[in-house]
Amino acid sequence: MIYLKTHKEIDLMRESSLLVARTHAELAKVIKPGINSLSLDKLAEEFIRDNGGIPAFKGYNNFPYTLCVSADSEVVHGLPSEKVIREGTILSVDCGVLMNGFYGDSAFTYPVGDISNEKVQLLDVTREALDRAVLSATCGNTIGDIGYTIQRFTEDFGYSVVKELVGHGIGQQLHEAPEVPNYGIKGKGTVLEEGMVLAIEPMINIGSAGVLQKKDGWTIVTQDGSPSAHFEYTVAIKKDVTEILSPFNLIENVLKK
Repeated sequence: MIYLKTHKEIDLMRESSLLVARTHAELAKVIKPGINSLSLDKLAEEFIRDNGGIPAFKGYNNFPYTLCVSADSEVVHGLPSEKVIREGTILSVDCGVLMNGFYGDSAFTYPVGDISNEKVQLLDVTREALDRAVLSATCGNTIGDIGYTIQRFTEDFGYSVVKELVGHGIGQQLHEAPEVPNYGIKGKGTVLEEGMVLAIEPMINIGSAGVLQKKDGWTIVTQDGSPSAHFEYTVAIKKDVTEILSPFNLIENVLKK
């Protein structure tokens, strides 16, 4: 069942999503060569709790951390560790917050120091695909329109869309109906209605689309070892506009400094 949110509930979700965005901005200040992802995880948990939220991922299906931190060929669900993150890495950081009884969710793939032109393009294209997907996520359009937009744009660059992992509805549960694949057919699937809140999250590989799960039981990696990028917004479908509840502007302000 798809739960349509009231204006008041979307206001509450805006607060939880903004805390996710603020947490990302704190992480952006310290992501650099030589850091480790376990320190990022501790920083995120402290910041979320200090600001009245609860880490959404910690304990979810027994996941042991606040963040999913995935480097290079790791697509999603990477486990924070003490391993040093080196110059040239791209680092996907996925963060969720429970606040006011509602969830917020957002992911951003960070360049760690100077990265290759190949990786720069991957980040730019995946980010652009997300922005284009939001423009297609309007009342009267369909879930298929979102997926089609992402797939068509990224495949034009020779990239591959991960099909085993999808976006989702979000609200009082972290994962709600409907699923939001990053591929699809225009005009097909669930029709978008006012009050839907979705987590749209393209996961795009430079190489083939195939993925595997590592022996840790969580981390998803590309089958061919190629780099992957992941960006995610929580968005609210409104009558005349789609609102990004977890914008990247706070992150970008830090990265531009």
